[in-house]
Amino acid sequence: MLGIFKKGLAHPPQELNSPHPLKTAATREPKFPREILEDFSATHQSSSSNAFSVSFEDGALLAYARPQKSYSVHQRLFCGLDNIYCIFRGSLNNLSSLIKQYGLSKGTDEAMFVIEAYLTLRDHGPYPADQVLKDLDGDYGFVLYDGKAGTIFAASGAEEGVRLFWGIAADGSLVISDNLEVVKGSCAKSFAPFPPGCMFHSEHGLMSFEHPRSKVKAMPRIDSEGVMCGANFKVDVQSKVHAMPRVGSEANWAIWGQSA
Repeated sequence: MLGIFKKGLAHPPQELNSPHPLKTAATREPKFPREILEDFSATHQSSSSNAFSVSFEDGALLAYARPQKSYSVHQRLFCGLDNIYCIFRGSLNNLSSLIKQYGLSKGTDEAMFVIEAYLTLRDHGPYPADQVLKDLDGDYGFVLYDGKAGTIFAASGAEEGVRLFWGIAADGSLVISDNLEVVKGSCAKSFAPFPPGCMFHSEHGLMSFEHPRSKVKAMPRIDSEGVMCGANFKVDVQSKVHAMPRVGSEANWAIWGQSA
């Protein structure tokens, strides 16, 4: 799974973007979105993987490849509905009960459920977004793009069974993927693990849904060469935010409280 979102659309944390080190023969340069997509596609050349991508006029791009094995604990799914698209990796242990709770059809898979839950948050609030994600029992990571609102919503489960990574491309675009090598090879020194138990919304930033009243702070990452390399984002349980993010009935996905 791969999501690329142009600068100005995603608004990732500034700490994710590391200063470029002095160039040497071994210096790895960040790549542009088209090159990143080519690298992703090259890792899924087998016809059985059914890799494909979708580009949007506002500078968003989603790419997806089915796992080569028919049966996998961490399935990969792609779904689109009402101009909302979701790429999902993992599985939800309580999907059946969630389907009943939301009144969805029995054939709903995890990617479709994420879209339906997002629509509930966006259009039928107010609901606390952190509570919706807390209700998801399983190992998962997903990236959702709302083509109508032009917003991005991503999350990674607290269990860390599925890991996401993110970084900054050569043109400032945000890159999110479950493939570490693709992100590392594309974003030079500006990449990091996506923090587990956290969610990111392009208009309102990064927060922990496990500890929604605590701030998420950036901790500098230093690689083996002693060079700054993105940032690890950790929950600071000593700091608090004033209010929970809640979703209203407006066209936008959410109205979020301001940090302390």
